[in-house]
Amino acid sequence: MGKKEIDRRSCLRFEIPGATVSYKKKTLLSSKEKHDEEFCPVLDISRGGLRFLTQKPLKINSNVNLKIALPGEKIPLIQKGRVRWASFYVGKSYKYQIGVQFDPYGEKKRQNYPGNLTKIIALEQKFVPPEKSEPKKTEKFDVEN
Repeated sequence: MGKKEIDRRSCLRFEIPGATVSYKKKTLLSSKEKHDEEFCPVLDISRGGLRFLTQKPLKINSNVNLKIALPGEKIPLIQKGRVRWASFYVGKSYKYQIGVQFDPYGEKKRQNYPGNLTKIIALEQKFVPPEKSEPKKTEKFDVEN
């Protein structure tokens, strides 16, 4: 029997071909202009976060500011988030893959602009095939007392 993984994510992940991300680790003395690394390929994105490739390792739980460049869009999405996981990547060009959970959407200081969520939902509708966007069918079992 093969190992079966449980996907705990509540948001549907999808790919946007050609999307890249530039990131800046949030520190007290950080410059607003320069990013730590730019034009890193985005592997997938969801309403709740994204996964991307990078040359530099990032520490778990570190805060990052993201600038997500989308093909055909002049203005990038600016998102705040927290690194939730990092692992080695066996590809030739990049050493690491990083998983970032977006901060909540709202109007407070460390929250993301709510209009970005609307934009991500529109991208989800554009890039997710119809068969993947349907809710999963679950089996029902009778339980004896």
